[in-house]
Amino acid sequence: MIDQINRKRIYLYLAFTFGISWATGLVIFLTGGLADSPAFEVAGLQLNLALVLMATAYMFGPAIGNVLTRWVTKEGKTELMLRANLRQGRWVFYLAAWVLPAVLTILGMVIYFIIFPRYFDSDLTFLRQQLVDVGMADVNPWTIAVIQTVQAILVAPLLNAIPTFGEEFGWRGYLQPKLMPLGGRKAILYSGIIWGVWHWPVILMGYNYGFDYFGAPALGPLAMVWFTLVVSVLFGWVTIKTDSVWPAVIGHGALNGIAALSLIFIQGNPDTLLGPTPVGLIGGIGFTLLALFIFFKPGAFEPKASPENQEEFDAEPDELGVN
Repeated sequence: MIDQINRKRIYLYLAFTFGISWATGLVIFLTGGLADSPAFEVAGLQLNLALVLMATAYMFGPAIGNVLTRWVTKEGKTELMLRANLRQGRWVFYLAAWVLPAVLTILGMVIYFIIFPRYFDSDLTFLRQQLVDVGMADVNPWTIAVIQTVQAILVAPLLNAIPTFGEEFGWRGYLQPKLMPLGGRKAILYSGIIWGVWHWPVILMGYNYGFDYFGAPALGPLAMVWFTLVVSVLFGWVTIKTDSVWPAVIGHGALNGIAALSLIFIQGNPDTLLGPTPVGLIGGIGFTLLALFIFFKPGAFEPKASPENQEEFDAEPDELGVN
């Protein structure tokens, strides 16, 4: 069971996190939503207010909530989970976090297009038109598709690490550990549900699913909760096994970098509730299958290090932070 002190800390953390992010969502809604958000220019760059707010205040709500809760409750810097913890074979979980989101996203995309071949555009018309618009009509769009895929796998996990840290330092770095007295499975399930509900304001504004899907707008938020549930199993697993937030940061960055890959292959108007992106029920089937395997695997949510060597390990210096 969770003791009274940590229960109060959880409630306070959720109040800070949801307050910051949902208030930001309200600002986005009142300024035109995602579709009609005003654009502005900074240093010659055209920026969209909604996207800027989402990448900053909204996504960093969980991390800010972590910091504010520690400050208010005088919890301090204990158990920040900012050490890399690469020794004792933990690097394997970093590799899994880096590679699996791409593998599972592509798997789900392939399965979706096998089931719904009418939505697959082998000519890559959308991408081909973009190449024409920038004066690269002679370039094979499949070449660009392959390059984008490779870049998404190799580079995106690092490029996206800053905004995804804003989420993972909160969800996996604070909320999940506080829920662990309930048991690893319950901690991951509850944190996954909360993470999904946290997305609801932007989902209702068309994020991830748009508006033209079966059961809109009610089923989109529910589908998002299912997706965050299954992804939380993967991110929670690598966090527990490494006692570090960084694999989840990398995995989340990898997911964000590859999630839109299927959009360049689409023709027609597929039901986004099903796919082909991983937030769809079919597009995300790879994540679901892996989540079920990990979730029911004995010992999956037990720390990798044994109690007798964990104290020695924690006492070692680490260049990426201190607990």
